[in-house]
Amino acid sequence: MSDNMKSKKPRKQRKALYKAPLHKKHKLLSAHLSKDLIRKWKKRSLPVRKDDEVKVMRGKFKGTTGKISKVDLKKLKVYIENVKRKKVSGEEIHVPIHPSNLLIINPVMDDKMRLKVINRTKKGEKVGEVKKTSSS
Repeated sequence: MSDNMKSKKPRKQRKALYKAPLHKKHKLLSAHLSKDLIRKWKKRSLPVRKDDEVKVMRGKFKGTTGKISKVDLKKLKVYIENVKRKKVSGEEIHVPIHPSNLLIINPVMDDKMRLKVINRTKKGEKVGEVKKTSSS
């Protein structure tokens, strides 16, 4: 989990996840990119963000695509527009999904921090500049 975490014990690993500060939890909310985006940006994953278009890769809703409607940093879960279930009362609620079970298909690129993350490179490597697009 963190750099100074020494223990391998699952209990302590879980506790570290729950007690982590929000700026570190943001990085834990990352999902894989689709194959064409990996080739384009030479990055495997990105932290998820509201309005990203994602595909569910695991679980009951496998194969479902939709936009992220809410990101819950405290619970480390993501809520997607099309992923709902009915309660006994008949009310429909969003089902929380962990971002490790998602694939980012169409990320929102109007975020300055996200552009910095994508344009960051390793030494000696050149990646095509990603420009801010107005069509979102």
